[in-house]
Amino acid sequence: MPESKEVAVAAARAAAAKQGADIAILDVHDLIVITDFFVITSGSSDRQVKTIVDEVEKAVRERGVRPVRREGETENRWVLLDYVDVVVHVFADEEREYYDLERLWRDAPRITWQDSDAASSG
Repeated sequence: MPESKEVAVAAARAAAAKQGADIAILDVHDLIVITDFFVITSGSSDRQVKTIVDEVEKAVRERGVRPVRREGETENRWVLLDYVDVVVHVFADEEREYYDLERLWRDAPRITWQDSDAASSG
């Protein structure tokens, strides 16, 4: 079973592969008890949100992890994939701006995920 940070990085990279916008990984483990990381991204249309969600789920499944809960797929405006230690939020642009999770969780450190060592460190 991969570490939660590895799952978060895999999700972020999968979102990037489908042009997810402004991808952020927030380390929330010191702030809330229900999860370790939030991965947040957005798409410009409902179709792109679905494409990002599908790619994230595929990439994480390849690491042997499946979501315990999925929400929001009917409208594809805010889709949540709950992997217990990692929660992936894929928003349509308007919903992301409205809910502004990055501001809500501004005290959470951001994790660098673009470099090749991100998944293997800590």
